[in-house]
Amino acid sequence: MIALANLLIALGQILSSVVFFFLIITIIRAIISWVNADPHNPIVRFLIASTEPLLRPIRRYVPPFGGGLDLSPLILVLVLMFINSFVAQSLMDYGVVLKRGL
Repeated sequence: MIALANLLIALGQILSSVVFFFLIITIIRAIISWVNADPHNPIVRFLIASTEPLLRPIRRYVPPFGGGLDLSPLILVLVLMFINSFVAQSLMDYGVVLKRGL
């Protein structure tokens, strides 16, 4: 039971770290989109390549707002925060409960 508890806690922590990483790069990409960044810059290309698979499905359902304002990064940030608060935290809490034997 302790091994399962530790596994759940570790999975929750890894998921939380991965979600935090995508949260940060999504915010950075949104900020870079406000300025006229060089699309050939390796950092900009990395940000676009790593966030586009997550943003593309959102853009399918949420068209640009007003004068072309893209709300997909904001929606992705909210989804990532939900995943971190609900899924990752639930995994860690369940692991702690299993460890205590409640």
